[in-house]
Amino acid sequence: MSTLSPLSHSTFTKATPFPLFKPFLHFQPLQFLQFKKQSRFTSPYKFPNSIFPVDSSSRRSDDEKEAESEDEDEEEDHDVAAEEYDIVSGELDEDSERDEGEEDDDVSEDSGGVDGSSGGGGGGYELRFEELKWQRVERIRNDVREFGEEIIDVEELASVYNFRIDKFQRLAIQAFLRGSSVVVSAPTSSGKTLIAEAAAVATVARGRRLFYTTPLKALSNQKFRDFREAFGDGNVGLLTGDSAVNKDAQILIMTTEILRNMLYQSVGMASSESALSHVDVIVLDEVHYLSDIYRGTVWEEIVIYCPKEVQLICLSATVANPDELAGWIGQIHGKTELVTASKRPVPLTWHFSTKTALLPLLDEKGTGMNRKLSLNQLQLDSSGANLYKEEGSRRRKPRKHQFDVPSLSKNDRDSIRRSQVPQVIDTLWHLKKRDMLPAVWFIFSRKGCDAAVQYVEEYNLLDECEITEVELALKRFRVQYPDAVRESSAKGLLRGVAAHHAGCLPLWKSFIEELFQKGLVKVVFATETLAAGINMPARTAVISSLSKRIESGRTLLNSNELLQMAGRAGRRGIDKRGHVVLLQTPYEGAEECCKVLFSGLEPLVSQFTASYGMVLNLLAGAKVTRSSPEPDDSNVSRSGRTLEEARKLVEQSFGNYVGSNVMLAAKEELGRIQNEIQMLASEITDEAIDKKSRRLLSQSAYKEIADLQEELRAEKRIRTEFRRKMELERINSLKPILEDLGNGHLPFLCLQHTDSDGVQHQIPAVYLGNVDSLNSPKVKNIVHESDSFAINKEICSSDTKSENAVEPSYHVALGSDNSWYLFTEKWIKTVYRTGFPNVALAQGDALPREIMTILLDKEEMQWQKVTESELGGLWSMEGSLETWSWSLNVPVLSSLSEDDEVLELSEMYQNAVERYKDQRNKVSRLKKKIARSEGFREYKKILDVAKFTEEKIRRLKTRSRRLVTRIEQIEPSGWKEFLQISNVIHEIRALDINSHIIFPLGETAAAIRGENELWLAIVLRNKILLDLKPAQLAAVCGSLVSEGIKVRPWKNNSYIYEASTTAMNVISFLDEQRSSFLQLQEKHGVKIPCCLDSQFSGMVEAWASGLTWREIMMECAMDEGDLARLYRRTIDLLAQVPKIPDIDPLLKSNAVKASSVMDRPPISELVG
Repeated sequence: MSTLSPLSHSTFTKATPFPLFKPFLHFQPLQFLQFKKQSRFTSPYKFPNSIFPVDSSSRRSDDEKEAESEDEDEEEDHDVAAEEYDIVSGELDEDSERDEGEEDDDVSEDSGGVDGSSGGGGGGYELRFEELKWQRVERIRNDVREFGEEIIDVEELASVYNFRIDKFQRLAIQAFLRGSSVVVSAPTSSGKTLIAEAAAVATVARGRRLFYTTPLKALSNQKFRDFREAFGDGNVGLLTGDSAVNKDAQILIMTTEILRNMLYQSVGMASSESALSHVDVIVLDEVHYLSDIYRGTVWEEIVIYCPKEVQLICLSATVANPDELAGWIGQIHGKTELVTASKRPVPLTWHFSTKTALLPLLDEKGTGMNRKLSLNQLQLDSSGANLYKEEGSRRRKPRKHQFDVPSLSKNDRDSIRRSQVPQVIDTLWHLKKRDMLPAVWFIFSRKGCDAAVQYVEEYNLLDECEITEVELALKRFRVQYPDAVRESSAKGLLRGVAAHHAGCLPLWKSFIEELFQKGLVKVVFATETLAAGINMPARTAVISSLSKRIESGRTLLNSNELLQMAGRAGRRGIDKRGHVVLLQTPYEGAEECCKVLFSGLEPLVSQFTASYGMVLNLLAGAKVTRSSPEPDDSNVSRSGRTLEEARKLVEQSFGNYVGSNVMLAAKEELGRIQNEIQMLASEITDEAIDKKSRRLLSQSAYKEIADLQEELRAEKRIRTEFRRKMELERINSLKPILEDLGNGHLPFLCLQHTDSDGVQHQIPAVYLGNVDSLNSPKVKNIVHESDSFAINKEICSSDTKSENAVEPSYHVALGSDNSWYLFTEKWIKTVYRTGFPNVALAQGDALPREIMTILLDKEEMQWQKVTESELGGLWSMEGSLETWSWSLNVPVLSSLSEDDEVLELSEMYQNAVERYKDQRNKVSRLKKKIARSEGFREYKKILDVAKFTEEKIRRLKTRSRRLVTRIEQIEPSGWKEFLQISNVIHEIRALDINSHIIFPLGETAAAIRGENELWLAIVLRNKILLDLKPAQLAAVCGSLVSEGIKVRPWKNNSYIYEASTTAMNVISFLDEQRSSFLQLQEKHGVKIPCCLDSQFSGMVEAWASGLTWREIMMECAMDEGDLARLYRRTIDLLAQVPKIPDIDPLLKSNAVKASSVMDRPPISELVG
């Protein structure tokens, strides 16, 4: 990794070692980083006057200097993100404007968290506050024992805190004390957890129980620690998939899936018999996860199955429809009150960072973009920088020339944006200069996070005392968890920077979080997952890009995601104002940032889906007693629900509620809009205009204009026909050129289209070839089999009489923006002689055309329509990292000479062009003749009214499309999937849906937690597993849970362990059963994945056989975090086996042995 010269930023100067050991520094024995109080030497979030690059030799051992291997991108994140941090020379604008003036609002001490601190830097009162709060909780408990529950009121609960609680917190607590369930919708970091804590105080004082659920295991661990500090170790428990800590405690922390599975067993039971005995309150934290496409159904099921006597406290970030959520819960669960808050306790200031400046993103009113960030202004700044910025001069361009900027093409806009992209050090320098640290810096790729740390690790953000504290903490962590230390990150940690992403071990991430909360890490480069409730608030949140890569391609952030990350900024009791910094990227500027910011909140959308576990647990009745020879001897342990009863439960989903209340209103509005469009359209038909003209004009004027208009319509039809003929003749001229070039070099060409806003786009690209001539089966299949790529052959045959007339065909090219383009000749503007030579780089290598064809065939074929016509469409698909170097060599259009154009047009095409031009001129002359006619002035008024009506119709159609989209979103479909799954269960004899008798396979599947419970049950009941040793059993289980785990293919010297022959043979056998099961699912329309991947089985088997972590990770092709996650998943499945009914005792014994060996540091659960 290249490093920036120390001279680039004068504020970064060299630090000196600090050899003294602080005698008063002390660590708690139960945690790897816990200070009794803050060091008096630590400046609370203040930089020293200068920041120093430190010699690489200082305070570093040889093993700490090892460079970290590049990490695979998280959740399909783009690898090219790391390239944003290469060094680009350029001077900083010393006259960059200051951010908006800070308000003098007084901010109270924190009211946002269990520990009374929003995270780090809380000052010396923290320990005293914790002790005082614990005493107050105890006092309330004692008072309730002595005087009864009647003394519990909002003032009593508020007395636990030594600050005034906010209005929305008070309202929520009052609603809870009235016995209502509560939905709280408030901004991130506003203090929603305090409401849950107050409910916990009241519940514990009454001698009852409270369940607290979170969406993430890491968040559960954090809440477990926080609640233990407030309520004592004996009163708080933690329940995870494979372990339980104090599971009978009054306050029990768990993930939502754990609670959902507990409720499966409790639906329809009396409260005293269920797992929720003595539970008064359930807290659903981060309830906006209900919209999560993969896991959202869990939140809905909890609300549906939860006993009505249990109060629900639902904590959500701000969403567009909290009233719908509260209304739904009130309808199916009981009285529910909604409490909302829109104002943040710590206000945010939005900034935008370019290469040379950090400017306010918004205008003075905060309602629009700062005009200094427009592309035209950036163009002026870049072109006039040398003329108007000499020796600090602040002279402006003359006003009359200030906006004299020509319109910009797409290439010009992209060029300006690329020139303004800041490097990490550019923005970091501004943050330091303006005292805006500490910061959480969001980058949507692991590789990008690690690259950013390496890029800035030569610049010290800590003072000498802080460095000593970090060294001590790191030393203690190394002693306690030697295998969990991320050696490649140690140098950055000693400079005050760190990475936090899913590629890191959970232990290491927790260590980073504690250092950050203590103020010992100034910048954390993190992926989006850190925004999901983890307690790491900062003064500033930096968001590196507005787009991220997902499984289906690249997508823009929505406003909810943007605000969730921005919510990390601003610490209660510490900062008067939080800061959010958005960065210029090559493709996104301030305009796009404002568009997302002002787009409005996204509504919660139901993701309710049925699963095998749901169907089995809802329908299961009698269990088959295997010892009984006859079915009549079956033992009925419970009565299963009928399909009608199950349907009533399923129809209580959030989607059905929204549908019942909103669908009707939306359809009524849609009907009104469509009627209005139809009425307005009838007013602008030729007949209507003709009728109005006849009424308003004199007879002679009307006849003249009517005759001319009829003539104009006829001439326009002829013009349209000539234009089509011209296009077809042009295609006929292009075909032989492209055919010849397809056999030679790879020429450059220019594609051209006009978007819906009328903006013309020109795309330089390198031509690969005709689809039919390429050796790419995927592209051929999609072009020839999909109706989306169909061409109107009737137009091709009727509109030209050329003897050589042929229909358009599809071609492929790679654009300079690293996107594949699939297009017909219709979209080709120019073909050039120059291009890539189709010559191998070395003897024996594949030719460039062959290499690019292979790269094309590797893609997932996620083509997005750019534009369409009757002569074929223009489609694009994002390229891969492997195609990036090819796209970089496509020249910009301005560097290609017109002399290189090789579009040799036929005589027939030239004639067609002349005919079209003549006809176009004829139409133009006819329009002028109409304008000179007798009654044109009155006629023009009629046309103007028609144009206004057309614009109104356009707006109504836009509204109509939005309504249709909304209706599609809320259309429920849960019951259809429920029946489809029921049919699979019935056919495979897991459960008889007629008699509701559940068979042993169904019993096993109903007790399993997993994505496809029935598939897991089929595997675990297979006798072939009994011949496996514990480590081999672990290998097979690992193959069932490895979905989403990936290797880092760019490391040539990396490897993964291979599984034993025995384990591989078992997996091969299971793969045959999987194929049969997938066919059964497909038969009934069920699309639940069935994971079985042997790629990482050897890694699991090696760990289960006792290999050390260092041996496993030595030149390993996997990230530590991915491997730990795979091991945790495997342990979770193994830990379920002993608890699952009707499983062979030998398999249970081997599962216990395997899980006990695997559950060891550094991947053992962190609970304290």
